[in-house]
Amino acid sequence: MAVSEEAKLETFLQWLQANGVELRGCKIKCCDSRKGFGIFADNDVSDGVMLVVPLDLAITPMRVLQDPLLGPECRAMFEEGDVDDRLLMMLLLMVERLRKNSLWKPYLDMLPTTFGNPLWFSNDELQELRGTALYRATELQKKSLLSLYETKVKNLVKKLLTLEGNSEIEVCFDDFLWANSVFWSRALNIPMPRSYVFPETEVHDNCIPEADEKRSQVKESENLTKEKISNTTQGDTVWVEGLVPGIDFCNHDLKPIATWEVDGTGSTTGVPFSMYLLSAAQSPLQIDQEISISYGYKGNEELLYLYGFVIDGNTDDYLMVHYPAEAINTVSFSESKSQLLEVQKAEMRCLLPKALLDHGFFPLGTPKGGENNKCKVDPACNYSWSGQRKIPSYVNKLVFPEKFMTTLRTLAMQEDELFKVSSMLEELVGPEGDRQLSDTDVQSAIWEVCGDSGALQLLVDLLRVKMMDLEESSGTEESDLDLIKNALIIDSQEDTKQYASNLSTKANELEESKVMTKTKWSAIVYRQGQKQLARLFLKEAEHALQLSLNEEEVTIPC
Repeated sequence: MAVSEEAKLETFLQWLQANGVELRGCKIKCCDSRKGFGIFADNDVSDGVMLVVPLDLAITPMRVLQDPLLGPECRAMFEEGDVDDRLLMMLLLMVERLRKNSLWKPYLDMLPTTFGNPLWFSNDELQELRGTALYRATELQKKSLLSLYETKVKNLVKKLLTLEGNSEIEVCFDDFLWANSVFWSRALNIPMPRSYVFPETEVHDNCIPEADEKRSQVKESENLTKEKISNTTQGDTVWVEGLVPGIDFCNHDLKPIATWEVDGTGSTTGVPFSMYLLSAAQSPLQIDQEISISYGYKGNEELLYLYGFVIDGNTDDYLMVHYPAEAINTVSFSESKSQLLEVQKAEMRCLLPKALLDHGFFPLGTPKGGENNKCKVDPACNYSWSGQRKIPSYVNKLVFPEKFMTTLRTLAMQEDELFKVSSMLEELVGPEGDRQLSDTDVQSAIWEVCGDSGALQLLVDLLRVKMMDLEESSGTEESDLDLIKNALIIDSQEDTKQYASNLSTKANELEESKVMTKTKWSAIVYRQGQKQLARLFLKEAEHALQLSLNEEEVTIPC
């Protein structure tokens, strides 16, 4: 018999209280069928602290390795390099969800069983992403996760379940898919006091310090954890990824009314080594007002990929443009150009944030000022050895990143231009090779010889191909806008069929075309935003190309 949402919530609240969590000015309740549970204001608190969670309750790599049952086995796998920090936490989620009598059951029962990210899309829903960067990324990610599950995760989970006599429990790929989605949609990067992560009292007699830290559960590598110096009384801060039950029920909003902080000493909350939710509202919160936090400035591509939702009209949207690495071999003088690209530390792709357009030829609105100006245009390369290459009149309106422009200038070079650049660089190096070329040397030489027209033409071509790919399977931006405007959103495919069967015969054909799942709607909103950005950046590139062609009439001496 299925347990009601109310019963799950009551059990979870009792579990939180038993583990030292304090709901001081808030409560957890169901938002709706699409958002799940959220945190809401319950009563006013003078210090703004609404929720306090001991860090001991967080699911972190340390917590996994300290687990009485799983710890020893996971520690061995961790020290052998078989698992990393993130996979440790996913393994814990999988095992605790599958095993009998898990101490984490009240928390795990509160988590979603399915997600809105593309990994969970039906085949029909996934087709709505064709032509976008997410379509290919989803295919690759699912293939990668399936391979990881088959080659490693499945056997590891079975091994861990056997430790408690649960060898008969079946493990499937969906269990891993669920744990992966739970981690990526709910994990926080937590600034933990070093004294908490590496307690001085935890000394192993036969271990060198480096090994001791490894046994203290944090793998300090550039891609998983990072450190920063803090002047607090706790000393250094160690950043650790983890899930914090309670606080992870806060939903995202562009205008959040709360933030989360870590209290290492207990001076703010009275609970040392805790995380707390702090009101950022300018006035007292209304009872039952949802308490939101910010997941950061993210475009719909990232929001959909990680969290399974999008924001219609997202001001932080961006378009990714790239030059296919495999295409370099097909261009003329590919070997010479590849060497120049390597010296320049060339970037083969770039992100074009929507906010860049405010600085371009056709601004969408008023440019943002002060700290909110997150997208400043890169300064252009304007160093000329001969003095004959004039700085373009449009240089301050060119919104495309200079590093990507230098890549395109290199790729677009003609034979005579490549010869001139080589001659200039050879002259700079000298007959004895006394000087080592820098990336700035190469960029400046290429800019002086080539200017912008070749790069801008290549950029226009890339954006046109991008636009064609986006429209090939789903039509124009206008057709997407029409679908969004008239959408009737249903929770699931089953609800869609039920809704359609209830329609009258006369209205069925018209109305059924408007009915779609939330995930399908999210996919259409995302791809419409991509089409809009492709169109707007293409307009910028075409205009800049025309201006460049008009101005580039300078003859560069050999």
